[in-house]
Amino acid sequence: MRIGMIGCGVISQQYLASFEQLPDVQLVAVADLDPARAEAAAAGREGVRVLSVDELIADDEVDTVLNLTIPAAHAGIDLRAIAAGKNVYSEKPFAVTTAEGQEVLAAAQEAGVVVGSAPDTVLGTGTQTARAALEDGTIGAPIAAVATMVTPGHERWHPQPDFYYVPGGGPLLDMGPYYIHALVTLLGPVSEVMGASSRLRTERTIGSGPRQGETIPVTTDTHVTGVLVHESGVLSTLVMSFDAVATTIHPIEIHGTAGTLAVPDPNRFDGDVEVRRLGGDGWETLPVAAGYAEAGRGIGLQDMAVRGSGLRASGELGQHVLEVMNAVLESSTGGARVEVTSSVARPAMVALEGAGVTA
Repeated sequence: MRIGMIGCGVISQQYLASFEQLPDVQLVAVADLDPARAEAAAAGREGVRVLSVDELIADDEVDTVLNLTIPAAHAGIDLRAIAAGKNVYSEKPFAVTTAEGQEVLAAAQEAGVVVGSAPDTVLGTGTQTARAALEDGTIGAPIAAVATMVTPGHERWHPQPDFYYVPGGGPLLDMGPYYIHALVTLLGPVSEVMGASSRLRTERTIGSGPRQGETIPVTTDTHVTGVLVHESGVLSTLVMSFDAVATTIHPIEIHGTAGTLAVPDPNRFDGDVEVRRLGGDGWETLPVAAGYAEAGRGIGLQDMAVRGSGLRASGELGQHVLEVMNAVLESSTGGARVEVTSSVARPAMVALEGAGVTA
């Protein structure tokens, strides 16, 4: 699968580090609004050309566009690529509004192309080993889950953090995809939500880079809580914050009738999965049982190259998670439960394989 990458910012470095480990994926072109960043991304990479965005989308040697632009540009770039007959794989969130995401999926279906969506971290050994434990009945019947992400804010380390603090950003749309993709992978799709949110500061101060000390406005809520009602009846509680400092809670805990499962950070591919069994004596670490071992960002592209429309990090999953997140925000302003109209099949479990081998 020949990849044209649009967007050569911070996240692109993680993709660039993975391409040589993906046997069915080849990077052939890069583009960025800043030509210097595109040149830097292509430097030392044989056969990788630097193009404009328009040139890359039209290029016959590109069959899949990897969209690493800011969230507000995701849907627009995807639609242009689809119109040119390209497959697309977009960084998270899938789009900013639910309607935008629906438009992308409809266009892809009409054009007969494949759409993928990050995060692909759920394909690693951390989330997949937890999935295997659930399938094996390790904690009995799941009852509830708690997903927690707190940080005092990305402006402390990111040199260009503006997009985190406008609609389409915030802790839910930025970090929520990792947690909700994992929850849906583990527990199935969501049917309705309830939410509440707050915004304690109207501006943030950039802490690093050439703009260090500059203040930027905050126009989206920076602490979001929600309850997700899964179709299975499991209740997941979500806490996403750019305001809080730290937590000792496991990133995701799943409570069942026979025990509790501790799932590692869904922003990583690996990590220990622990279980506390009913009647047991403390936490025990489960052996790695599933997932792409030693994977990095881009393993979703390898999965897409081999499995085609059956890819696990699919646009349909990205769109369902996007609708869930926007429903939480809608509930937080309206004060009522909000129905999630879409559904999605849980992606197939990943058998334990090396990073460059699909299952």
